[in-house]
Amino acid sequence: MDNSYNPKQLPSKEERHKLFGSVPPGPRTKPHEKEKMKDLQNTKQNFLFELDAVGISNVKHPIKITSSMVPETQTTIGKFYFASSISQDSKGTNMSRFTEQLHHYHSEGFTLSIESLKQFTRDLKERLEQKDAEVKVEFPWFFERKAPYTDMAGMNHADAWIHVRYDEHDHHQITVGLSGKVTTLCPCSKEISEYSAHNQRGNMTMEVELVEDFDERQTDWKAMLLEAAESNASARIHPVLKRPDEKMVTEQAYENPRFVEDMVRLVAADLYELDIIEKFYVACENEESIHLHDAIASVTYDKRTE
Repeated sequence: MDNSYNPKQLPSKEERHKLFGSVPPGPRTKPHEKEKMKDLQNTKQNFLFELDAVGISNVKHPIKITSSMVPETQTTIGKFYFASSISQDSKGTNMSRFTEQLHHYHSEGFTLSIESLKQFTRDLKERLEQKDAEVKVEFPWFFERKAPYTDMAGMNHADAWIHVRYDEHDHHQITVGLSGKVTTLCPCSKEISEYSAHNQRGNMTMEVELVEDFDERQTDWKAMLLEAAESNASARIHPVLKRPDEKMVTEQAYENPRFVEDMVRLVAADLYELDIIEKFYVACENEESIHLHDAIASVTYDKRTE
């Protein structure tokens, strides 16, 4: 028997849905009104353990950021993480409150900054009725970079993040980070070769814990971390290079050879000298041009232990 349909003789949409498993709605016996519904997450009894963090992650949302570098204002995409601890007698948290607050801030013209996230965590703690709250947001940051000789400009980018935690003792913990790329030239290759030296693209990652009273109006932490990485590299990365620019960048790299170990120590020294930083982590991963493997190095230092 031929059960095929002529396209001009298809069954109705309702019949098609039945064909693929749709069934009529069943009886509705549970209440629709919020105040009459059971709230399992607000159940109070002994649930064995306090939880360090409960919340939501991988929330993507448009954000506006500012910078001391061009462009001074830009819209980008933030990836959010929200959480709080919950006590032993609480079953869970109300997940919708995280995104409710994010949308409220966005509708009020929210500009992402350390100061705005400090207020965000204070408000979130109250909304959740918990003893703490934290938010982390990661985002691509774009900045203009001019070629060293011709001044021809293009856009570079780095990945940045802010992590703010607020507790019941009215204390904020502020961590920021940046991951960007630089050029490094191999000192060993330069030393042993009759001419030239191989180079590689270095991936720099820096994460620092800032003093609680850090003032973004005084220091753009994104530009600060970018400068710490780029000023210690063999050369900076450029989106546009004409021949005179390429000559300058190539010669600069040859004059400033860097091992991966050199990079993390030099960047660490710059961060150590900054009073606004209490603790730092620096890592470099070189994408080797004459090997299939990468070279890595890292350092962590807490100035408060001195």
